[in-house]
Amino acid sequence: MSVTTVLSDDTEPKAVPARRSALLGGGARLALGLLLPLVLALGWEAAVAAGLASGRLLPPPSRIAAALWTLAASGELWTHVEATLIRVGLGFAFGAGAGILAGALTATLPTLRWLVDPSLQALRAVPSLAWVPLFILWFGILETPKVALIAVGVFFPVYIGVAGAIASVDRKLVEVGRIFRLSKVALARRILLPAVLPATLTALRTGLGLGFLFVVAAELMGASEGLGYLLLDGQQFSKPDQILAAIISFAVVGKAADAALVALTSPLVRWQDTARETL
Repeated sequence: MSVTTVLSDDTEPKAVPARRSALLGGGARLALGLLLPLVLALGWEAAVAAGLASGRLLPPPSRIAAALWTLAASGELWTHVEATLIRVGLGFAFGAGAGILAGALTATLPTLRWLVDPSLQALRAVPSLAWVPLFILWFGILETPKVALIAVGVFFPVYIGVAGAIASVDRKLVEVGRIFRLSKVALARRILLPAVLPATLTALRTGLGLGFLFVVAAELMGASEGLGYLLLDGQQFSKPDQILAAIISFAVVGKAADAALVALTSPLVRWQDTARETL
């Protein structure tokens, strides 16, 4: 009897209840997740309606919803959302790809790690806005500096996550693979990759979240479209309802992008019970 057979026999009875509980608990988790923002929104709406608050600088949800509806009905909101998603998508692709490659290389090649890692750790401490003048000087004010800034924001958490995941692989697992005479390819596929994947996927989620943070700074660089531009426009023309509408749009789009990433990557860690509960 092989190790794989024993593990599969041991975990198979747990798979069905776990799947069933996940399906039943999905609606409850969604309801609980919506409970807090709904209570806060209704409370603030009631406070403004009762005259307990003016609602001038922090508009009630009804005014924010009206601003969102106006932007959506005119098509302006979708134009800004599309521009932001394209920038974040491109920046995430470049930053995550470079982060995975750099993390894998520095974790497996000690000489390269000693050579490169100190410089990367120093650059990681540089604030995002510090890159803006340099990228404008290098790339101008079109889309390239915006995508480059987002890629920088995504790169570092992915790099740290991948390098740390590879470095923390249990040596005993590798020794077991060698005892079973696994080839290097089989060792990487059956032992190293499953051990590294959960932390890598978490790093990707962190990088995607930072991508949405960096896109705000990126869209301050002469952008005429994007949710960051919508924020700036609301600030310049004293429209707090538009500012909050843009913030809510950021939250919804960011959450949707994170959920899409989880849906695409969760089959890769389907075998891990803890990953199903936390991702």
